[in-house]
Amino acid sequence: MKKIILFSVGLLAAISSNAQMKPESTEWYYPQPPKVIPAKVLNQPPSDAIVLFDGKDLSKWVSTGGGDAKWKVSDGAMVIVPGSGGVSTKEYFGDCQLHIEFKSPAPEKYNGQNRGNSGIFLQSTYEVQVLDGDNNPTYVNGMVGSIYKQVAPDVDAYTKNGEWQVYDIYWKAPVFGTGGKLESPAMITVVLNGVLIQNNYILKGDTPYIGFPKYEAHGRLPLMLQDHGTAVAFRNIWIRNL
Repeated sequence: MKKIILFSVGLLAAISSNAQMKPESTEWYYPQPPKVIPAKVLNQPPSDAIVLFDGKDLSKWVSTGGGDAKWKVSDGAMVIVPGSGGVSTKEYFGDCQLHIEFKSPAPEKYNGQNRGNSGIFLQSTYEVQVLDGDNNPTYVNGMVGSIYKQVAPDVDAYTKNGEWQVYDIYWKAPVFGTGGKLESPAMITVVLNGVLIQNNYILKGDTPYIGFPKYEAHGRLPLMLQDHGTAVAFRNIWIRNL
């Protein structure tokens, strides 16, 4: 009974306090959010984005093995040269919004994980799978749109081979404290072709091919694109620091 009375007194006090307030008591005007000009064309970068590939050159990228990026630029796309190794951005990133488009090469005789395979590695560590999803069965936590070996996409939004696929990725980087202790895990939201396929998924760690995920302390790191042996093409890559 005593708890109920105390709750009732508190509620009445709150109601009384609200009744005496003015609307402007809960309004604030500063600081003003910075103005960002959205693009007039769908999927193009807004005014505060860093354009990582504009269809012309690989000046924002290096080879993951060191030296200049060894992929080729063809018809406004950066195309994997199989066997040349992955590419990484020169700039380092943490929390970000990433837009990137990809196109799977002709299937030829490839199937499963060997068909149109690449990967988008946030902070060089956490992979969003790139794969041909056109009538190409594989393990679902390795299909296109998966967080590799951790979770399948909620739905399959891949269209068909030979068409450009559009990823919009929203990344919350993990936070590490003293001694490398994990204070906050990574979280990701992924939209493929306008369809939400990963909704604020909390990562269990990195995305290894063999074994279980784990976290190792790190800071800002490059964005990396994987060479998995097929000529996947990428275009219209831009990123916003958050």
